[in-house]
Amino acid sequence: MNLQYFDYKYSFALESGESLPGFRLAYTTRGTLSEDQSNVVWVCHALTGNADAGDWWGGMVGPGKYFDPEAKSGAGQFVVCANVLGSCYGSTGPLSVNSVSGKPFHHDFPVVTIRDMVNALDLLRQELGIEKIHTCIGGSVGGEQALEWAILQPNLIENLIVIAASAVASPWCIAFNEAQRMAIEADPTWREQRDDAGLAGMKAARAMAMISYRNYDTYGFTQALDNNEQLDGYKSAGYQRYQGEKLADRFNAFTYWTLSKVMDSHNVGRNRGSILNALGQIKAHTLVVGIRSDLLFPPTEQQFLARHIPDATYEEIDSLYGHDGFLIEFRPLANMIRKWMAGLAVSNEKKIPEVLKK
Repeated sequence: MNLQYFDYKYSFALESGESLPGFRLAYTTRGTLSEDQSNVVWVCHALTGNADAGDWWGGMVGPGKYFDPEAKSGAGQFVVCANVLGSCYGSTGPLSVNSVSGKPFHHDFPVVTIRDMVNALDLLRQELGIEKIHTCIGGSVGGEQALEWAILQPNLIENLIVIAASAVASPWCIAFNEAQRMAIEADPTWREQRDDAGLAGMKAARAMAMISYRNYDTYGFTQALDNNEQLDGYKSAGYQRYQGEKLADRFNAFTYWTLSKVMDSHNVGRNRGSILNALGQIKAHTLVVGIRSDLLFPPTEQQFLARHIPDATYEEIDSLYGHDGFLIEFRPLANMIRKWMAGLAVSNEKKIPEVLKK
């Protein structure tokens, strides 16, 4: 899948009061946009995702999958996914060159919020000439983007699907993120102005994060002891190191730091009177999905969303894999969406594209 790029060449104001001297977003599209724009599916990615939803969400997006851009019936979707502002997969982030200084931002990259990310996504939408989004979907930080977008542009999104996300970053979530940033800070290279600064610290940070993405039962099942005589070489220990190395091969500490701060910033109620007032502004048909074993974004947070978004529907996935279930449990998730879409078609006497009802 070839990356495309949107370059915004004007000063871009951020919620913090700072600004970027323009930005770039990397994005991909799959399928063909219908003449009436009724088949747009915008997928918002999570923390370390990229612009190709078929890469990191291959069980949901691609030929023969629920979101099928190549459906032979002619009812395929036009799937859009953009790498968010602050990331490192082609969009402007901490390793990008600051056009003002002529050097990479590194530690000087400004504070970015979920709302800033969505404002940038909306500029891309306008550039693509998309006037309506049939379905906007995301999990975790991606779900927070989708939620924020539905509040910022109440008439833009027809169907909103929010998975394993919340209305506001919890103290629990922020604490996990701060512990990870402390690990990065403990790396003696972190304060150096070089692209690989803090990399060892980020490996430790990612190992911490994995504990919040999974849970007790996940590790007990996938990383069980080899035998009762073991004194070292435990699977779970090796797994933690593997996850740190795996991320270090494709990410950098500056981006990880920035995006963890983005997570902390999430609060749909900011400058809107209250969280309830903000959620009440959503006009999209909304499906909220929780994961029963999620430690990081527990189901109570999704249940809160469903209670306070007008006419929202709540469903729950029973997964062994905790928060990461949204990346793994394709079949139950697709079944939930299919059933929900079919219900909308009946209750609203509205035609839903055939590929969404299959």
